[in-house]
Amino acid sequence: MTQDEELVEKIEELQEENAQLRQALVSHAVVDQAIGVVLALSGLRPDQGWEVLKTVSQRTNTKLRDVAQHIVRWPDLGGLPAEIEPALRIALTEAQAAHGSRSLIRQEQRCRGFRRAPSAKSE
Repeated sequence: MTQDEELVEKIEELQEENAQLRQALVSHAVVDQAIGVVLALSGLRPDQGWEVLKTVSQRTNTKLRDVAQHIVRWPDLGGLPAEIEPALRIALTEAQAAHGSRSLIRQEQRCRGFRRAPSAKSE
């Protein structure tokens, strides 16, 4: 392999690594935002919020970054996907019971937030 070919290969490797690092940075920010949503709903600590996200991810067989993205977009969409909603509800209840935390949001407000968005129908 010539020196030029080695340099081209090295540049391609670095570009791929750079793209992966950028994606990781974006994913990390979304996960942090989702942890904030979980904390607002539950009164848990950040490490416990992380565990809630991990639990939902494992129970729904959904990538953690995708779970986080659904939770962050929840207010805009008016609901969560059908598989995420019950898993989040159960994980929050279990975490609160295990750690003795209380929700920072009144029960009736929190339950309203769990309703699914109305289905998009043509008018």
